[in-house]
Amino acid sequence: MHLNMKLAVIAAAVALAACGKKEEAMPAETAAAPAAAAAPAAEAAVIKIGHVGPTSGAIAHLGKDNENGARMAIEELNAANLTINGAPAKFELLAEDDAADPKQGTAAAQKLVDAKVAGVIGHLNSGTTIPASQIYNDAGIPQISPSATNRNTPVRAYPELPSVWWLMMCTSVARLASTPSRVSKAKNVAVIDDRTAYGQGVADEFEKGVVAAGGTVVGREFTNDKATDFNAILTTLKAKKPDVKFFGGMDAVAGPMLKQMKQLGIEAKFMGGDGICSAQLPTLAGDGLSDDQVYCAEAGGVEGEEKVGMDKFREDFRVSLARGAGLCSLRL
Repeated sequence: MHLNMKLAVIAAAVALAACGKKEEAMPAETAAAPAAAAAPAAEAAVIKIGHVGPTSGAIAHLGKDNENGARMAIEELNAANLTINGAPAKFELLAEDDAADPKQGTAAAQKLVDAKVAGVIGHLNSGTTIPASQIYNDAGIPQISPSATNRNTPVRAYPELPSVWWLMMCTSVARLASTPSRVSKAKNVAVIDDRTAYGQGVADEFEKGVVAAGGTVVGREFTNDKATDFNAILTTLKAKKPDVKFFGGMDAVAGPMLKQMKQLGIEAKFMGGDGICSAQLPTLAGDGLSDDQVYCAEAGGVEGEEKVGMDKFREDFRVSLARGAGLCSLRL
C-alpha cells in the first residue's frame, strides 16, 4: 500500500487547510508611512498536526509506515519555509498509538484535542476512525484518513458530521472488493471476515460481487482480528470444496490462516483486500504461502508519468528514514 505517498500529500493539505491564511493587504496609510525603525522579527507560528495509527500490536508495521510518511511530510513543510500572516510557520507532529483498538483510538483522539492540534491524519483502521471522527468533529478539528476505506460509515453513524471535517484519501471497500470479485473466475467461493468495520465491510462487498457475477458463496465464517487458531472454520469450509477463499482482514491474521490452510491440505486460491497487501505477508505466512496463490486488491496504481514521482518519493522516504535512525523497516 503506497500509504506513505498519500500521507506526504495529505499532511500538507491538513496543515494548510487548518491554519493557512492569505496575507491581508496593508492599509494604504500604513504602506505610505516611512519606516521609522526596523520591525522586530515575527515570532514563529507553531502548528501542531496529529497522527494516530497502530504503532503497537499485530499491525504496528502498517501504522509505523503511516507515521513515518507523516513525519516526512512535516519535514518537507518545514523545509519550504512557509509563512502565515508574515510569520514563519513551524509544523510539529504529535503522534499517538491507537493499537487498532477503538477504545484506545478514542482516548488518543481526545489527547490530541486537548493538545489543540490544528488537524489530524488518521486513523489507519475504519474501526478506530469511525468513533474518533465524532470527537474531532465536536472539537472542530479536520480529520483526514489515509487508509480507512469504510467510506459511508462515519456519515451513517453520525448524520450531523459535516463532510468537510472527515476526508478519505483512498478508495472505498466497495471498489476494493469489486475488483477481485470481477476478476475471479471461481464458481464456488468461501468468505471469512474478522468482524471489524474494514474486514466485514470488504467481505460483504466481495460476496455481493460474487453473486452478481453468477458465482456461489458456499460458506461464510468469521473470526476476529486477534485470532491465531482457524482450524475449526477452515475445516468447515474445506468440506464445501471452494475454489477461492476470500478473507476480509489484515495481514497479521491472513498469514497464520495461510499456514493452517496448508496444514489442512486446502489448495484454494486466497484473496483479500488491501489489508493483506504487504511485504510482511510472506514472513507471516511462512511455508504456507505458495506461488500464484494469493491475490489482493490495492487502491490506486503507479503508471506512466506518475511513476517518476513515485520513484522520487521512494528515495526521499529512504533518506527521511535514515535521518530518523531507523524508525521502522522500509516497506515499499
